[in-house]
Amino acid sequence: MFVTMTGVLTIGDASLDDAAAIAEIYAHYVLESTATFETVPPGEDESRRRIREHIEGGYPFLVTRDEEGRVLGFGFAHRYGPRAGYRYSVETTIYVRPESIGRGIGSALLGELLGECEKRGFRQAFAVIAASEPTSVVLHARAGFFPVGTLAAAGWKHGQWIDVFLMQRKLGPGGDTLPEGDPPAFSRD
Repeated sequence: MFVTMTGVLTIGDASLDDAAAIAEIYAHYVLESTATFETVPPGEDESRRRIREHIEGGYPFLVTRDEEGRVLGFGFAHRYGPRAGYRYSVETTIYVRPESIGRGIGSALLGELLGECEKRGFRQAFAVIAASEPTSVVLHARAGFFPVGTLAAAGWKHGQWIDVFLMQRKLGPGGDTLPEGDPPAFSRD
């Protein structure tokens, strides 16, 4: 739980019942922004499938709720790359209802998400951010992410080429120590 100037908010695990709210929040970003390179908003059923896939895969999927239980934001992590060697690395994603931006929700959600990733044994977190989304770059920098590269003109959306920034943050000891077993999300593929 955390307190903002406009009320008390909680952060917890997402459930399949949150799919409609998550789809609604995400649709704004798909249609109105370059925060995601998806161009067709997934519906409630697809959102439910994605939530289930993350949870069953051992990755965190969190939501922020207001005092009435309304979902104001969501965040999740998934394996950074498909190969087994990436099993200790995750990519993080955060989205907040547009009308709720500026209340500290994104920062709190990202902090909780990173904490959950550390608890699960992950060692590196990556953020893949459209250069056209400077607020996201600042959010991640404040959470300890640092820039590691730029992919020039990597995406095309809303009639423009968009660079993509890669940012990284170590989780726990990062690469300073050997891993102790595989994270729960690891499956040999």
